[in-house]
Amino acid sequence: MKPVTFLKFLAAGVATVTAAAVHAQEIIIAPMAPPPPRVEVVPAPRPGYVWDNGHWRWEHGRYVWIAGYWRPVRVGRAWVPGHWQAHGPNWRWVPGHWA
Repeated sequence: MKPVTFLKFLAAGVATVTAAAVHAQEIIIAPMAPPPPRVEVVPAPRPGYVWDNGHWRWEHGRYVWIAGYWRPVRVGRAWVPGHWQAHGPNWRWVPGHWA
């Protein structure tokens, strides 16, 4: 195989694996309900950004607060915040996404 052809083949393979990894999502299951959300002071609106509220994250056997932050807007899309959902006796994190 020629070196140039091999490099093109290798680049295509790396691009495919990278694209698959971007779409993979970690599934987070917690054995108990999250605490009530903390009260956050939401900063004044920023053009071109949407506020993503803070939330509880399950890490190493306990809930840890993740503060809210600004996300760049995607034109024509609406941000749907992540949330915890009861799943049998456990709780499952449903990640935020653009709709």
